[in-house]
Amino acid sequence: MDYPRLRYMQASAAERDGSRVLLSDPLHLAKGPLVMPAVTYFIISHFDGQHSLVDIQEAYARQFGQVLERDKIDDLIAQLDQHHYLDSERFRREVLEAFWQAPVRDMAHADTCYSSDPEEFSRQAATLFAQHGAPESSATPSRAPVRGLIAPHIDLRFGGPCYARAYKELAERCDADLFVLFGTSHYSMNPQHLFIGTEKDYNTPLGPAKTDGEFMRALQRNYSGDLFAEEIVHKVEHSLEFQALFLQYVFGGKREFTIAPILVSSFHHSVLSHTSPLEDERIGNFVRALKETIAQSGRKVCLVAGVDFAHVGQQFGDNGAMTRETINWVEAEDRRLVQALEKVDAQDFFGEIAKNGDKRRVCGFSSMYTFLNVVEANRGHLLRYGCATDMYPESLVSFASLVFE
Repeated sequence: MDYPRLRYMQASAAERDGSRVLLSDPLHLAKGPLVMPAVTYFIISHFDGQHSLVDIQEAYARQFGQVLERDKIDDLIAQLDQHHYLDSERFRREVLEAFWQAPVRDMAHADTCYSSDPEEFSRQAATLFAQHGAPESSATPSRAPVRGLIAPHIDLRFGGPCYARAYKELAERCDADLFVLFGTSHYSMNPQHLFIGTEKDYNTPLGPAKTDGEFMRALQRNYSGDLFAEEIVHKVEHSLEFQALFLQYVFGGKREFTIAPILVSSFHHSVLSHTSPLEDERIGNFVRALKETIAQSGRKVCLVAGVDFAHVGQQFGDNGAMTRETINWVEAEDRRLVQALEKVDAQDFFGEIAKNGDKRRVCGFSSMYTFLNVVEANRGHLLRYGCATDMYPESLVSFASLVFE
């Protein structure tokens, strides 16, 4: 590589004195993070596709007054390339093309918060459903068919009870044969691509949740944007993986169903401009296209949003300790958001998000807003609310499950 190019990476100090640098891939496509001396980071900071190897040697000599041998650069390039840190032929072949050619999106988070072994996962899920699938109060929803579901995408070890409550309701009274899945896109890089689809099946320990390729292609025909431009982010995203996991558990082998997986990127620009997201033509067009595609399909459809709510505390950029006052404030604000969801009121929902500039960082905002504008339901009902305060030091993540009928 005469002009090596580093893919977009995040760099942070690995030591307080700055002597070592931690380099990591925000898309999680590389083979794990790398820690290196600051002098090595100086070298690779010139891997921008514009500097030749001679340019890099000259920059090094100016900075350190020493000669940087060509062999050292070549070894560094080889190491980075092996770990998929470079925009190279190897990266395109081993990561991008391998993903594009595979018919199935494989499990990315198995054996971390759930088992990849079918029997072991079935035991894990059965325990969750037995312990937490019952209603928390006598105020249960009606027995009308479920047309929509909001469930968490938090780690199952923290949100397991919330998942169980949601998917038990779905299993008992949903007659849909197509589940349109909306999930938070944590890793998309291009703000022009707000909606990201895939035709790949989503693999689970119990076999793949089949994606309706015909539906996804019809949606692309009806939608003015490029639905598959950033399809690669499906590879590592967990927000839909966990929904496919539980759908396969409750319905797999029992009845035929397919999914339509759609990741939704940030609508924060609407919060900043104080304008309804639907006024953004990209969002309005997608909502119209999805409604049209659902109507054309003639299918019984259920919408599922895999989302979390608030993200507050030091892990997310806030200062100070996590106090009881902060926890109470988060829950009170979340409850108002839930009320807007229960009314299926997208305008009120957006107002609750925008009133303080999304101070709580509701990462499911865009998915839930899209959900509310498409779901054919008259009302929603809160099934369970929870928060995790021990995932990160001095931080909190909240989540909920709701059913819509």
